[in-house]
Amino acid sequence: MIFAVKTEVIDPNAGTFLLERQKTMYGGKHVSAGDVIYVFASENEGGSGLIARGTVTASTPTPRVPGVERQTPRVSITIERTARAKRKLGRAELRACTDWESESPESELNFKFYRQATNKIVGVSERAAAFLEEHF
Repeated sequence: MIFAVKTEVIDPNAGTFLLERQKTMYGGKHVSAGDVIYVFASENEGGSGLIARGTVTASTPTPRVPGVERQTPRVSITIERTARAKRKLGRAELRACTDWESESPESELNFKFYRQATNKIVGVSERAAAFLEEHF
């Protein structure tokens, strides 16, 4: 499976990203070492959207809190950067793509990242991954 993460990125030029206790949605809890992942620097924290493609080198699920009924699965991951984005892609570029029934990769990414604007790891389709590759 292919993944994308939208999160606060302290150093967009880092070669390695250590992301702790990341919320997961849309299959994101299945991320594991060896998976390809696209990194979006969250605009909510001053980021600019898509910044990198990388490989997950470590993935550790966060244990659930006892006694809490509804919990979103969380995972800590380490990502080794393999490429830097060459074209801008973020909230502004995806804002108009709101046809949730559409099979366009832009609508998929807008739905998964910006309809509910929390930071998260998500699984993405092959179609969305091919679209993201056009930005490298």
